[in-house]
Amino acid sequence: MKELSFDLEENIKEIDKILNVEENFDIIKKEMSINNEKVVMYYVDGFVTSAIMQKLIMHLTTVKEFGSGKEGDVEKFVKKSVPSVEVDAVYDMDMLVTMVLSGCSAILAKGFGNGAVIVDARSYPARVTEEPGNDRVMRGARDGFVETLIFNTAMIRRRIRDPKLTVKYLNVGEKSKTDISVVYLEGKADPVYVKSLIKKIESIKTDALPMGHQSLIECLLRKRRYNPFPRVRCTERPDCACASILEGSVIVICDTSPEALILPTSIFDFLQDTDDYYFTPITGSYLRLVRQLVFWGAVVLTPVWYYFVSNPDVVPQWLNFIIPEDYGNVPILAQLILVELVVDGLKLASLNTPSVMSNSFGVIGGLLLGDFAVEVGWLSADVIFYMAIVSMASFTQSNYELGYALKFVRIITLIAIELIGAWGLLLGALISIILIVSTETINGKRSYLYPLIPFNARALSRLIFRRQKP
Repeated sequence: MKELSFDLEENIKEIDKILNVEENFDIIKKEMSINNEKVVMYYVDGFVTSAIMQKLIMHLTTVKEFGSGKEGDVEKFVKKSVPSVEVDAVYDMDMLVTMVLSGCSAILAKGFGNGAVIVDARSYPARVTEEPGNDRVMRGARDGFVETLIFNTAMIRRRIRDPKLTVKYLNVGEKSKTDISVVYLEGKADPVYVKSLIKKIESIKTDALPMGHQSLIECLLRKRRYNPFPRVRCTERPDCACASILEGSVIVICDTSPEALILPTSIFDFLQDTDDYYFTPITGSYLRLVRQLVFWGAVVLTPVWYYFVSNPDVVPQWLNFIIPEDYGNVPILAQLILVELVVDGLKLASLNTPSVMSNSFGVIGGLLLGDFAVEVGWLSADVIFYMAIVSMASFTQSNYELGYALKFVRIITLIAIELIGAWGLLLGALISIILIVSTETINGKRSYLYPLIPFNARALSRLIFRRQKP
């Protein structure tokens, strides 16, 4: 930590060198002479509002005295002569540089002594809040988190007007200096867990968080990871985040990222949806039940079907219709894995398809490829039918990572059935359980299988059935 000098020229020379003012066109250094006092301002063009800066400069021209250059004079100046909502005095060179690069404006004068004035009049580039594309609802609010931290915390404050709502500010990244907020409700969140989580974030040693919340997750969980199951639940919806806070969860928001982390996380949390709470308890419980039946049913649909196709002698007579009449020219196992790959290929292609062509792409990818594959004998119509159900089921919940985790388990189970028959089904189930149990999380003492392990009947029933708030 380097302290500012009492020599104004020395400070200016040092700041010019650190900020590389001569080379960076967007870092503005404005020198002024006010009442025979040399005043220098530093700010980043694009982070400040021109109207506010003009008013601030006009006000400075009316100041009669900036101080005598003694220690503490800068604080007196801040209290008496700076009409800004967010203003502070700093004595540390590193802090001054960080604040300027964060969008604040720094003011230096000889009368300030070994201090400088920091005025927070920044205005970050930000998009309009709109409904998240990945978490839409039939009813309810249409706003969503954006990439600007202060906007996201404001949307939470708007919904929870409780003085016990705490928004803890942290800073991570030696080069990026990324702003992070830990949001929780005192009296609801576990204080031990909150303290340990904040300590973990503060202990992160990294240059930057280039991918926002995902980089933060990887910094918190440093171990090499081969487990595909998601470790943290994310949301782009302020109403979902607030509901979680009121239930005792902790929300972590990272600047430059439109998603908030909900901690701690259980595997069962991913099968909840915001829409469940915008309907009556009966309708919400029904939607939740359908979502879980469809999703978990799709996990075992193709493995069980493939086992029956591979062993037609064990198929009951009333299920004979599931045995395909035409197997196609490619083995059934290869067909199932091929369709899994093709579906993912279509998803990747759709991401790069212009919106005006998306409808045409859907028709070509979904209908023509499937029909032609059956006609030329590559695929069986039954394979396309069952894989269509599986693909549809993957969209019943909003977490793509969970969908891919179950896809990997499904493929492993199919291969195991090919190798060891009926034991392959049991092996697939065992692998799933082992992966879920061994998933590393940021849950503290809480299990990834909570409320099943440790068992909490009331909490488990709330996850299965939508209950009315008291």
